[in-house]
Amino acid sequence: MKIFFSVLLFAFVAIQFIHINKANPKVRTDLKAPENIKKILKESCYDCHSNETNWPWYSSIAPISWFITSHVNEGRRHLNFSKWKVASRSKVKEIKRKIFDEINNGEMPLASYIYLHPAAEITFNELQEIKRWAGSGR
Repeated sequence: MKIFFSVLLFAFVAIQFIHINKANPKVRTDLKAPENIKKILKESCYDCHSNETNWPWYSSIAPISWFITSHVNEGRRHLNFSKWKVASRSKVKEIKRKIFDEINNGEMPLASYIYLHPAAEITFNELQEIKRWAGSGR
C-alpha cells in the first residue's frame, strides 16, 4: 500500500512539470456592445470566450490545468469576443443568433463554470437584456 501511494505521489509531482501554455493571445479587437451587455458578458463569458482569460490559481495544478486549458481553447474556437470585429457582418449576425440560442436554451454559461464562479450566473433580467441584444436585427 505504501508503494502504491508513493508511486501515486511521484506521478502527481512529475505531471506538474508538464508545461501547458496558458498565455492569453493578443486582443485584436473587442466586442462592440452597450455597456450593460458588455458587463454581463465580461463577468459570465470572457474567461472562456476571449483572450482576456483570468486564470485561477488552481489552473496551474495538473491535471486540472489540462482540463481548464482545453476548455478555454475550445471555448475560444467556438466564440472569441477578442476577435469580434474581425468577423464579417453576416458572421456577427450568425454569432449573435447562436448566443441567443445558447442562452435561451440554458446551455450557457455552463453549470460547472457557475459552480466555481457564482458571480457569473446570469440573472433573469440580464438574460432578457442579452436576448434583446442578441436578437436585434433578426
